[in-house]
Amino acid sequence: MRRISSKWTFFYKRVFPFIFVGFFVVFVGVGLFANSGANSALDNIPFLIVPIVVMVIMYFLSKKLIFDLVDEVWDDGDTLLVRNAGQEQRIALADIKNVNYSPLISPPRVTLALRPPTVFGDQVAFCAPVRLMPLSPSPVINDLIERIDRAREDSHHRP
Repeated sequence: MRRISSKWTFFYKRVFPFIFVGFFVVFVGVGLFANSGANSALDNIPFLIVPIVVMVIMYFLSKKLIFDLVDEVWDDGDTLLVRNAGQEQRIALADIKNVNYSPLISPPRVTLALRPPTVFGDQVAFCAPVRLMPLSPSPVINDLIERIDRAREDSHHRP
């Protein structure tokens, strides 16, 4: 078996949100208390409103793009082994009806649409392996797409 999901998934899902929130807490703290004696309370309003708006926007973006990523995806020939939050399921390549690969977002994202729903739902998203040349096609994902197409064709030709 070889891992086809990024090893950085843990960082994206669990570490980065704490760093991001910590940055904004420091930003707000410095903005509020740096000149607290010289300014009125109304002068500090932007240091509260802007970071809160940015944090709300980042929460919804993260919920849509990062928090739904599964922890690990392993390639086991004609199946994928998917692990997330202590749960594990094998998905046959023939049961994948569509692959959507988005290399231009960070983190690069692969979404698999599934025919029979799994414990993870009817879609499984994972972070593609990080590449040195991020704008070039991923050979791992391209190989996966070709193998999924072959598996679907073989399953349609079987009696």
